[in-house]
Amino acid sequence: MTGENPRRSQAWFGGADKTGFFHRSGIKAMGVPDRMFDGRPVIGICNTWSQLAPCNAHLRDLAEYVARGVYEAGGLPLEFPVTSLGETLMRPSTMMYRNLVSMDVEETIRANPLDGVVLLAGCDKTTPAVLMGAASVDLPSIVLSGGPTLTGRRDGVQLPSGTGTYEMYDRVRAGTMTSEQFVGAEVCMWRSNGSCNTMGTASTMASMVETMGVALTGNAAIPAVDARRRSLAHDTGLRAVEMVHEDLRLSKVLTRQALENAIRVNAAIGGSTNAVVHLLAIAGRAGSELRLDDFDELAAGVPLLVDLVPSGKFLMEEFFDAGGVPVVINELRDFLHLDAPTVTGRTLGENVAGMTGWGSPAIRTVDDPLQEDAGIAVLHGNLAPDGAIIKPSAATKELLVHRGPAVVFEDIDDLRARIDDPELDVHADSVLVLKGAGPKGYPGMPEMGNLPIPAKLLRAGVTDMVRVSDARMSGTAFGAVVLHVAPESAAGGPLALVQDGDLIELDVPARRLHLAVDDAELTRRRAARGAEKLPEIGGYTQLYLRHVTQADTGADLDFLRGKRGSDVPRASH
Repeated sequence: MTGENPRRSQAWFGGADKTGFFHRSGIKAMGVPDRMFDGRPVIGICNTWSQLAPCNAHLRDLAEYVARGVYEAGGLPLEFPVTSLGETLMRPSTMMYRNLVSMDVEETIRANPLDGVVLLAGCDKTTPAVLMGAASVDLPSIVLSGGPTLTGRRDGVQLPSGTGTYEMYDRVRAGTMTSEQFVGAEVCMWRSNGSCNTMGTASTMASMVETMGVALTGNAAIPAVDARRRSLAHDTGLRAVEMVHEDLRLSKVLTRQALENAIRVNAAIGGSTNAVVHLLAIAGRAGSELRLDDFDELAAGVPLLVDLVPSGKFLMEEFFDAGGVPVVINELRDFLHLDAPTVTGRTLGENVAGMTGWGSPAIRTVDDPLQEDAGIAVLHGNLAPDGAIIKPSAATKELLVHRGPAVVFEDIDDLRARIDDPELDVHADSVLVLKGAGPKGYPGMPEMGNLPIPAKLLRAGVTDMVRVSDARMSGTAFGAVVLHVAPESAAGGPLALVQDGDLIELDVPARRLHLAVDDAELTRRRAARGAEKLPEIGGYTQLYLRHVTQADTGADLDFLRGKRGSDVPRASH
């Protein structure tokens, strides 16, 4: 042990009193030698590994490589688990637990003798959850993503994660694919560990953390089982120690510039609509002002460069082979803050200098984009006073300006019960409306926004319809889908007042979502409906219902916004 040392971990390990004895003795019980308490940086490895989150099942292996890097740099790695979130199993929605995981991460980091932290994340909500928690503590922090799975194939045809499931299930419902064929594709879609091989939310958020500079260059696209993912893990552990020596805290990297870069790159990669609600929440923790309308205004004129499912045709392996996020950043250099600081100690521009693609069609140039002006569109109008969003790059262009009668589902159970009813009064020009699927309504804002097209319309050849809800949709989903309507119906938003047959007007170029019902009639309907009442459930769900904010501010818990720092009272023993 040494004398005075300002390092945070020394408040636990540096004293010669009984408190220091307790702390060192407990760690020594794991086989850690005395010299490891000499004042070297202690790096927490925050691991979202779980067999209940299959996309994260390989993070235990990656943690070993992070630890190697920490040891090489002269640090002491201490791995700890936090709650994991997996889209494939959790009910009612992983989104409801994103904020819970962020609390787990924040309090675990603050309560323990850590000088810095490596955040291991994979499946969708784990990335924003760990970053939100770490931002509230503000120690030197760096993210390592788990990487995408390999390309799935069946009968020589690629199977995009998630997107392929939706497509095949529509074929089952339309009668053009058997249930046996559908089930037989299950083992073919995920060929390895890793998250979705599409530009879904997992790959989108991995791209966001790389763009924001809170992960090493190359983080987003290396496949989960590629040896280079392990090398990146090793380098991430090493860099975490260096960041402690440099006092390179998360707040020095997670700036307004970083968030603006993320919004623009998200447009260029055809990223998930979930990035909106996650970046808003991350900004709230970092203390950076970010508005829903910023996603529209900042991405104006940014072209779609990445030809990946669901906005294009390739998958993450091809994106990696094409050079990944660094190539996109170099193509977008005139749109981005290349002087933004990053966890490498260099600027974003310095990180990607000289990294150009090899002419792969998976990443297009600014001069030859897949689509012009492809950012997420933010809509306003009397149906969404606080905003709603749509992803034009994943929608049928002819539906981006549309006027049609509403077919209303009061909640998800109503949707499931009636969507394939042959007697349902629905036509190709109808607008499908789902209520009760927002942050408070379900609860947890599930990925139900891409309402299924009624089976009788699928059989008639309909492939897309305008859909409006207060829900989210998977980043692997597609269609003319209006999401995140705020305020949600369960919070008394106008969506709650929509009735069958009401005309709904969508005009994406004009950024307008309008319910063609006069104000007097809406007032009458509101009075007849009465005040919305939330259920008394108890537990975390009750806490969530009382404190969750609306989608336009990130659907975080109101008392979690902002930084609380790393100070903690001294232990009493």
